[in-house]
Amino acid sequence: MNDINKWVEKDHYQLHPTYHPKSHANPLVIERGEGVWLFTVDGQKILDGMAGLWNVNVGYGREELAQAAYEQMKGMAFTSNFAGMTNLPSIQLAEKLAGFAYRGLNTTFFTSGGSEANDSAFKTARYYWKRKGQPGKYKFIARRGAYHGITLAATFATGLEKYHTMFGPALEGFVHIPAPNAYRFEGTQRPGETIGQAAARALEEAIIKEGAETVAAFIAEPVMGVGGVIVPPSDYFPLIREICSRHNILFIADEVITGFGRTGEWFALNHWGVKPDILTFAKAITSGYAQLGGMQVSDEIRETMETAPENEPWMHGYTYSGHAMACAVGLKNLEIMERDNYPQRARQLGQRLLKGLETLKEFQFVGDVRGLGLVCGVEIVADKDSKQPDPALAMQLFKAAQANGLRLRPLGNTLAFSPPLCINEDEVDEMVSRLGATMDGISR
Repeated sequence: MNDINKWVEKDHYQLHPTYHPKSHANPLVIERGEGVWLFTVDGQKILDGMAGLWNVNVGYGREELAQAAYEQMKGMAFTSNFAGMTNLPSIQLAEKLAGFAYRGLNTTFFTSGGSEANDSAFKTARYYWKRKGQPGKYKFIARRGAYHGITLAATFATGLEKYHTMFGPALEGFVHIPAPNAYRFEGTQRPGETIGQAAARALEEAIIKEGAETVAAFIAEPVMGVGGVIVPPSDYFPLIREICSRHNILFIADEVITGFGRTGEWFALNHWGVKPDILTFAKAITSGYAQLGGMQVSDEIRETMETAPENEPWMHGYTYSGHAMACAVGLKNLEIMERDNYPQRARQLGQRLLKGLETLKEFQFVGDVRGLGLVCGVEIVADKDSKQPDPALAMQLFKAAQANGLRLRPLGNTLAFSPPLCINEDEVDEMVSRLGATMDGISR
């Protein structure tokens, strides 16, 4: 059966993420993928400029990953990883990840995805401060425009109101500050102050206002994804790290999107020589071939957990923590990415993509182009001088590009690019060409 209308009718039995019937009208029905290309049941061939949902780093159709899953499932797909049991793939992957992202982060807790990873980080931060005799440190500071997931706590850590509106009242203890957006900074900037300095100062002012004795942690994506692909100024994160350390605040790095080569480094904070206290990851750990995420904690946090009295254990976990098949796929996926040096590919091809997208500034509605590695954003405005956002035009461009065989993601008034890291130079140029042709058609 490849009559698309029949498949769409059957799809009625699903609820889809961030769902509204109008937003899900006439969906693409994907049958298979190959490399950076998706193929629909009605014969469309689409260049996937979003790598699924920021995550299919090695591309579609990798038989090595299917074989790794098969071999593990044939022997044992799953067993409990709760205290008192473990399995070989989770042991091997945790060992592989020890110190892989940042020195001093040698302990991994596995989840099924990024939202679970961030919830785990919030709970761990509160647990840590209780163990340290400071139970009043329970608040979390995040940025406006941040996206940290869809579980209840992660929803209210997220700094996008549209995710809150129908799920309130808001959880108490989450505070939001301006993001380091160089194109449209929403905070206050003092004379002689850089955007990075102003945005970092906003963190310190929030800590002082709330009281450092009440703040458990600051959480940030190195490059903000859903909030519009916001690349921070180079001085921002070094200042953030210093402020967190000085005020005795944990720094949680949400590298769910930026981890595993996406930005041209294995993990993005390495661009600025900064190390977090807690790291969360997901998505590209398996390139989307299996559901896996995780949290890494510093050696000091691990020691604090291990020295707890028996009546104060870390009572947290998920059924699928350390899922054997998912961890086996993660191991094989990392092997592929190391073998083919994907961070270097992201650096080189990201520069090519960014340079190509810069040429689109000739269109009067392209206000800004930004990116780091193979994650880029094109901001659509009504007027270059006023920088007035035009999300309606961004949505129009997204739909027209998809009709032209190019899949992007509209994030408010920003069109996001995050293609598989296996993409080649011709395919990078093809993305730019198709978007340019789409813009040309709309501007006429």
